[in-house]
Order: sequence, then C-alpha cells, then structure tokens
Amino acid sequence: MDFNGIVQTTLALVTAFGFKLIGGIILWVVGQWLINLSVRLIRRSFKGKTIDSTILNYLISIVSVTLKVILVVAILGFFGIETTSFAALLAALGIAIGAAWSGLLANFAAGAFLVVFRPFKVGDFISAAGVTGTVEEIGLFVTTINKPDNVLTIVGNNKIFSDNIQNFSANPYRRVDLLAQLHDSVDHRSAIHLLKQRLSDIPNVLRDPAPDVEILEFNLAGPVLAVRPYCNNDHYWQVYFDTNRVIRESFGDAGYPAPEQHYSIRQ
Repeated sequence: MDFNGIVQTTLALVTAFGFKLIGGIILWVVGQWLINLSVRLIRRSFKGKTIDSTILNYLISIVSVTLKVILVVAILGFFGIETTSFAALLAALGIAIGAAWSGLLANFAAGAFLVVFRPFKVGDFISAAGVTGTVEEIGLFVTTINKPDNVLTIVGNNKIFSDNIQNFSANPYRRVDLLAQLHDSVDHRSAIHLLKQRLSDIPNVLRDPAPDVEILEFNLAGPVLAVRPYCNNDHYWQVYFDTNRVIRESFGDAGYPAPEQHYSIRQ
C-alpha cells in the first residue's frame, strides 16, 4: 500500500474541498449582500410613490424569498450538485410539505387576499382573531400586531382572514361608550345638561358629531346615563379616561348624592 500516495490524495481532496467551501461561503455572503442591496433599491425606488406600504412590504418579501432560493440553488450547483435533480426534488418536497403543512399554504393565500382586498393596512388599529392593536407588518404567512400594552403579537394570516375584522382607523372618528349612574333623587335633565357642557371642554372631543348624553336604562339605584363623546381613534384612550374623570368631578361638584340601591321589605 502506497501510504504517501494516499496522504497526498487525501490532502488534495481536502484542499479542493476547502477551496470549494471558502468559495461557497464567499458566494453566500456576496449573494446575501446583493439580495439586501436589491431590496433596498426596490424600497428606495418606490419611496415617495403612491404605492401603499402594505403592498410594498408584501412584494419585497416575495422578491427576497425568491432570490434566496435562487442563491441556494446556485451554491449547490457550485458544489457540483445536479441542480436539475435538486429542482425536481425541491418541487416534490414542496408538494409533500404542502400536504403536511396545508395551514402554511392557507396562511400564504390569506396573506395575498389581505393585500388584494385590503381590509386594513400597516399602521391601522384593528381587532382581528381575538387580537387588538396596531398593524406593524403584513407578511407572507403572518401579520404582526402591536397591542396597546406594547406586546408584539404574531397572528397567522388565515386566522385573521377567516375571522371578523374590525378596523378602527377606517373611519375619521369613533365613539367612546361610558355609563354614569345617577341617584334616584337627582334631576336627570340637569345632569345631562351639566355633562354635555363639561364634555365639550375635554381636549380632542369632536363638536360634530356632538357628544350624546341620554338615559340608557333604570336600575334600583336610579337612572343610568349613556355618555358618548366622539373622537379620532388616536385620542380614544385620552378621551375615555378624561370622560370618566369629568363624570366623577361634575357630579361631585354639583353635590349629587352617591347612588345607592333601595329595597322595600313588606311583611
């Protein structure tokens, strides 16, 4: 056995593979850089255009994934792997994965429908699939929503598309719904007049439509007022809390007695 020949052959193979590996790494790094450059150029070219950011992010995601798949196939070809067979294998594997992960394909299809029908866009405040918050991104498979408590939540597109969607940003204003309990001895007309005056002084409460203050129902303590100011969605919680404070302070300043339930016991 020619030991030296085996060593030389092994060294030659290892050296060749090492150069191939270094070349593959360089190809991967350069390819990733080119992909990122292409994405930046696409984003820059559409900057200032009228195209919606939701559609733009969705298209960029598709371009990025497609270029990365091409890069992987190119690296495999660089290592001498037959890419035609790999493409066929990849297609077969895709069918197998699609059958096993039908939900993933459903999320992809739902993402396309969300972009086409546009029930909401990036930046809208929505409630969908049991999650309420601001839409940060509509991806290929998932939508990212930032909740009011600053918790980033990722929801599958299919779950959103198959559920009811409430878009609080679609209309120019929304209504704040609150209740004010009155004592049975309080004149409801004076209470309504007082609240309407005080509500108009709350910052960001719209004058058109004007706030609604009416009797909603009655209980054992007395009449219950529906207090409903209108505001832009961006000011909802500020108006909500300020309205609660105004109800408490207005009734306190007017000297209204605290509501209490009354029972009549007969023997």
